[in-house]
Amino acid sequence: MRELDKSNYGDLLKLKVAEQQMRFVASNAISLAQALFHPQAWYRGIYCGDTVVGFVMLDIDRKKPEYYLWRFMIDEKFQGLGYGSRALELVIDYVKSLPDSREFLLSYVPDEGNPKGFYEKAGFVDTGEMEAGECIMKLELKQAN
Repeated sequence: MRELDKSNYGDLLKLKVAEQQMRFVASNAISLAQALFHPQAWYRGIYCGDTVVGFVMLDIDRKKPEYYLWRFMIDEKFQGLGYGSRALELVIDYVKSLPDSREFLLSYVPDEGNPKGFYEKAGFVDTGEMEAGECIMKLELKQAN
């Protein structure tokens, strides 16, 4: 995962998910715009060598503390190759290293074709809660610090 700057953000903006997945995740342009106005946003490009293959953004509220997977996407050309699973592992390891990290949250749209199964493979479980029409999942973390 790499930080974004003026040399690499353009490549990130070219990434897109498959057409049938577009209703599940905002575009990277929208995500970057939101990040500009949310100081708690942490975001990175997901790379394989020098090729950007995806994007991840977290909402990190250190005051609560609460850690939330805000955006996660792998470009349609790179899906099914293990990049998403490996990137999610790295993100989970990062969240574990944060102060008082006890759980990691995310949400998904409960429509057909959603990524629930992908997140379940990483250990996330449904909480039974919903927010803004999305189902909340949680990963319990063992305290790393």
